[in-house]
Amino acid sequence: MIPELVTDRLVLRPFEREDLADLVAIHAEASFWWYPLRGPMTAEETSAFLTRTMERYASDGFGIEAVIERSSGVMIGWAGLAIPHFLPEVLPAVEAGWRLSGAYRGRGLATEAGRAAVDWGFSAGGLQRIVSIYEPENLASGKVMEHLGFEPYLTTTDPQRGIEVVVTELTVERWVAQQRT
Repeated sequence: MIPELVTDRLVLRPFEREDLADLVAIHAEASFWWYPLRGPMTAEETSAFLTRTMERYASDGFGIEAVIERSSGVMIGWAGLAIPHFLPEVLPAVEAGWRLSGAYRGRGLATEAGRAAVDWGFSAGGLQRIVSIYEPENLASGKVMEHLGFEPYLTTTDPQRGIEVVVTELTVERWVAQQRT
């Protein structure tokens, strides 16, 4: 069962087919997919993305979710936990990730969404370790990972794109210690 996670400002909920129009608009922002695509997704690419995401709910048992701003009910991006199939050298692993529409960046919302996903992963999800992956140029994502307690684990190359990526990790032991402070 894919959880619905509620924070002070956000709701993370499983994607539905009806989300396609909102997701197409968000994915059309060049900055949304700058890392790693260096540009937007087309409507067809977004439809395939949504289909793949929903299929992963069944095959992987979880996956990224729609991020909804609670006050407006507007979808502002996506976040959550997923298996990083694109980077086989770190498998088995579960990755925490997030992407927000440009108007919603810089307000702590990615950290809020990431924290909800990580907390669920370690508590209800029973995970022992979560990774998060970013390109070194993407300083904002790296900062979110730092805020969540992730530490550098490995620098490697994305085999599909030939782009350097940094893999960070957070263990359940470190997460528990953070809860006490």
